[in-house]
Amino acid sequence: MNNTFKIILASQSPRREELLRSLNYTFDTIHLDMDETYSSQLKENQITEYLAEQKSKYYGEVEDKTVVITADTIVWMNNHALEKPKNFEQAKQMLSELSGNSHKVYTSVGFKTKNDFQVFTDYTEVHFMKMSDNEIEYYIENFKPFDKSGSYGIQDWIGIAKIDKISGSFFTIMGLPTHIVYDYLENIKF
Repeated sequence: MNNTFKIILASQSPRREELLRSLNYTFDTIHLDMDETYSSQLKENQITEYLAEQKSKYYGEVEDKTVVITADTIVWMNNHALEKPKNFEQAKQMLSELSGNSHKVYTSVGFKTKNDFQVFTDYTEVHFMKMSDNEIEYYIENFKPFDKSGSYGIQDWIGIAKIDKISGSFFTIMGLPTHIVYDYLENIKF
């Protein structure tokens, strides 16, 4: 769509950039270098909504006829969040936990204008088939999922080969609930 206002995507995710571009909007991208820690009291969508809002606050003031989009995604399983892995062993541990089980992926997206902030959340349930140690190691070595919550990207080999069911939006798992973004941007009033 042709936007008559400025859009800024405040995200380091190449996947979010690719998805927003696929909606055919013109936008600028900036990287926010901020601390993403949160209280251990927060659970599930509370985490992603809190972080999307903190990113928005970190961005600061917004000009007229501009919308800043922030987002956060977590993998939630067994009452805890699976963050981005710090190393090979952590990635292997996470993927072993996901193997043969279901989990939820939450993505919250924040929209900040000069006078408003709104956050919307979507989640998708994902089920992994059982994975052998060899399959897990192959995936980590070849796809290096160290920038991905839960140590995987659904669009990668592991999603194609080892995820047999999802309930919800595929794009929410990738990190941007595109249906929510499109609906917001098409109906925004300045």
